[in-house]
Amino acid sequence: MPRPRKEKTNVSMHTIIIAADLTDEGLRLLTSADDLSVEVVAPSAPGLREKIKRAHAVISREDVPLDADLIASAKDLRVIGRLGASVSGIDLDAATSRGIIVTNTPGANAIAAAEHTLTLMLALSRRLISAHISLKEGFWLLDRKAKQGTQLYGKTLGVVGYGRVGRLVAGYALALGMNVIAHDPYVGESQRDDERVQLATLRELVAQSDIVTLHAPPTRETKGMFNDTLIRQMKPGAMLINAAHGSLLDDRALAEAIRGGRLAGAAVDVYPEEPPYNSPLIGMEQVIHTPHIGDNTVEAAQGVSILIATQVIDALRGDDYRNVVNLPFMPGMDYEQIHPSLKLAEHIGALQTALARSPIRKVAVEYRGEEMSGLVKPLTVALLRGLLAPALGEKVNYINAPVLAQERSITVTQAKGLKTGDYTNLVSCEVTWESGSTVVMAGTLLDGREPHIVQMDQYRMNFVPEGYLLFMGSYDQPGVIGKVGTFMAENGVNIASWQTGRAEPGGNTLTVMTLDAPIDEALLEALRGKEFVRHAVQIKL
Repeated sequence: MPRPRKEKTNVSMHTIIIAADLTDEGLRLLTSADDLSVEVVAPSAPGLREKIKRAHAVISREDVPLDADLIASAKDLRVIGRLGASVSGIDLDAATSRGIIVTNTPGANAIAAAEHTLTLMLALSRRLISAHISLKEGFWLLDRKAKQGTQLYGKTLGVVGYGRVGRLVAGYALALGMNVIAHDPYVGESQRDDERVQLATLRELVAQSDIVTLHAPPTRETKGMFNDTLIRQMKPGAMLINAAHGSLLDDRALAEAIRGGRLAGAAVDVYPEEPPYNSPLIGMEQVIHTPHIGDNTVEAAQGVSILIATQVIDALRGDDYRNVVNLPFMPGMDYEQIHPSLKLAEHIGALQTALARSPIRKVAVEYRGEEMSGLVKPLTVALLRGLLAPALGEKVNYINAPVLAQERSITVTQAKGLKTGDYTNLVSCEVTWESGSTVVMAGTLLDGREPHIVQMDQYRMNFVPEGYLLFMGSYDQPGVIGKVGTFMAENGVNIASWQTGRAEPGGNTLTVMTLDAPIDEALLEALRGKEFVRHAVQIKL
């Protein structure tokens, strides 16, 4: 319930537009408040955008986009409430620059989503939908073998994404006597809540699992992660379930794998395009498809409605801020002025994660120079946001990044005297991997605006951390640059920029190439196979 309001002589009225289906209890919390004016508008109503422009708060689902133009024209807007965990469709940078609070309801529907996944898994393994339709159409079980299912007991379930929902699904599967393996690059051995769950790489998981279920958040890194290449590596006869997000899966590659007999079937609740008018999965006998109802239970709807109502009320009144996914910066702090420094810190964090070869356990930060003065906390939070975003996507923000880092057993300290270059203003970060290795990275701002990475461990560099970046470790020997250039040219890859640093003459070198477009996995593997290449990693920032 919302906190009691402070006594006020003049009550300020706040207009709230509700473009979503709230339960009666959630709606009552809003309409019964004497400082709120509430109007319910259908998400498809033609005048919705105009009403939002005059509102102090809006509560909606994903089907109501809040783009930069709308946010700029909504002069009184102070709070955006989103039902569910996803904030896609909301321009967070525009909202943050305006000081608009964006709040969501993560975890409120986790049980519903996990139970729906279990429902899909049981129905898929026992071919229930096909059997139901057969009997409905008047056919008894003439051919028992044709409708023969498989039992879950003793089978291996692969859980991709070991967050709230993934952990619940793993628990249900263990109760059914299944073996469970999980993949989450940001969860270490010490963070498992059940020792029966084995952690594995993604390739190991798909090769061993009889059923794979997806519970990863939608991020740049997870978009299309289950593509044709990865699906081909799945265990023959396996089944795939996606009740997380449509962007994780290439539905055409999945359909082809099922048609070709490589996979036994699939169950999907979410789609790349919704409604899924053009999905090849719709209508396939081996596929169970539901219309994005994973969180559609009475209890989940009630919990989400009450949670978003209380959060919006408290945020409007300034009483409390919960589940805020962006940061209303401290009073007097100019967002536009510090934004380049924040992006630099975020990029350093993202690069540290992308290049880490085992989970990061310690983070030590150091800030040098007048431009960084007074920004220790914001910069550290921004760095942690970049560090965690590849795994958590929209779930991590400037407010909750320290909490999420702590939950993942990542310790954060402020360092002094890191071995970095002599720059007037510098953001430096040393991370310690679970394996014990440490890596130092440092960056600065050119003309106070453009982020540049100037050091990566013992290598002195100078590159802009954006776009498609290819990091290549090699040996300091004649001809490497020419060989790589020829290799790229022969394969139609255009290199926009090239930076190479070396630890010592004749030792190891590190090269960072900015590419006009990403290279495919096969070409990257071919590059890794060159005798002069130690390692190669491709990153998109």
